[in-house]
Amino acid sequence: MLKGIDQRISPELLYVLAQMGHGDDLAIVDMNFPAAAIARNLPYSQVLTIGARMPQAAGLVMGLMPLDTFVPAAATTMQVVDDPDSVPEAVAELIPFVERAGSALQSVDRFGFYEFARNSFAILQTQDARLYANVILKKGVLPGK
Repeated sequence: MLKGIDQRISPELLYVLAQMGHGDDLAIVDMNFPAAAIARNLPYSQVLTIGARMPQAAGLVMGLMPLDTFVPAAATTMQVVDDPDSVPEAVAELIPFVERAGSALQSVDRFGFYEFARNSFAILQTQDARLYANVILKKGVLPGK
């Protein structure tokens, strides 16, 4: 065990976050997402898992990883099919985490989200069974001293 790191953050997830560079994306997805099919061609091809729902998992990741400040929105979610303006429950819960991290949220259609995920560094699958509980976070940089 390490001090100050939530026990739900596995050593494997810490390793992946440390390997990611500025501008790399991490897809944090729900249980319904085709994680294995998409992960097989990513730089980190194993599906990571975490014992949390998507908003809490994203919050834990953002506690360790800065979000990109060079883009208008460092968090991307999947729009509801046939209702792109609706805000799913999981996304509503995510918004405060993203705002506290100093960024904004954008959304793309389902197939656009799959394409973003195919260009991610890795996939972190949560225990969230709710529909549309998916987000892609873009890693930023730590300010120099």
